[in-house]
Amino acid sequence: MKQLVALDWGTSSLRAALLDGQGRAVEERSLPRGILTVAPGEFPAVFDAACGDWMRAGSPLALVSGMAGSRQGWLEAPYCACPAGFSDIAAQLAWVQAGRVAIVPGLCCEQQGLPDVMRGEETQVFGALSLLELGEGLLVLPGTHSKWVRVEGGRIQSFATFMTGEFFAMLRRHSILARTLPEADGELDEPAFRRGVMHAAQSGNLLHSAFSARTLSLFERLPAAAMPSYLSGLVIGEELRSQQLQALREPVVVIGSPALTQRYELGLQTLGVASRRVGSEASWRGLWAIAQTLEGTA
Repeated sequence: MKQLVALDWGTSSLRAALLDGQGRAVEERSLPRGILTVAPGEFPAVFDAACGDWMRAGSPLALVSGMAGSRQGWLEAPYCACPAGFSDIAAQLAWVQAGRVAIVPGLCCEQQGLPDVMRGEETQVFGALSLLELGEGLLVLPGTHSKWVRVEGGRIQSFATFMTGEFFAMLRRHSILARTLPEADGELDEPAFRRGVMHAAQSGNLLHSAFSARTLSLFERLPAAAMPSYLSGLVIGEELRSQQLQALREPVVVIGSPALTQRYELGLQTLGVASRRVGSEASWRGLWAIAQTLEGTA
């Protein structure tokens, strides 16, 4: 495969890249055209605006990951059940144009009898595995709803979603804690953040530990400007605590931009857990690896 058009089409943004035969980005573009901004029937036009010139120049295949495959997206791509690897994903692509444009399916798994889902993160995970030449490990993708993914034998065995970012926002803006927190978060206060992570690890109960964000302010044990960082440490620390990280033999792989991963890397370091980071290039490498699997199958 000489070239691949790769798209990461999410809820709020659209990223596109033209990849060469080794999976390297020759050119990248970003548009504020997430699926929520696209009316039904307009997806082909937005796709053409993003990368139509690449397609007309002779690129044989375009692969799209993310929320473009949801019910509100371009074409619903049914979830692929875990465990799943490159070949499982390639076998269940949803074709918008046969042999030309396809959407990568999301993944689903069962945890304690309840379903969990992801769209787009699976491609980043596969990309990270390819970039780091890994066949197993624990990976985390921070975000409003962060994902923890367990990989064995090159296949995603299971994953779990944590609404950490959303819980932080609710506590930050819509709980009694908001009354003693400053209006703006400000710069990250590392000592305050680490203190929150450690208290979460020792408390073992966010419903209890969260109230300390009020009492530390009430008794002036922490300055007001440090409190958002402390609260962030509490909620991220609760997420880290639940992973039983002390039993790991290999570093946790953190996937995302520095802005997204900074606090997770710092939290892991605070708990004495090693980590490795893979950036936004994971999406492109994942789509390229899926395309290679598809080509090999064909």
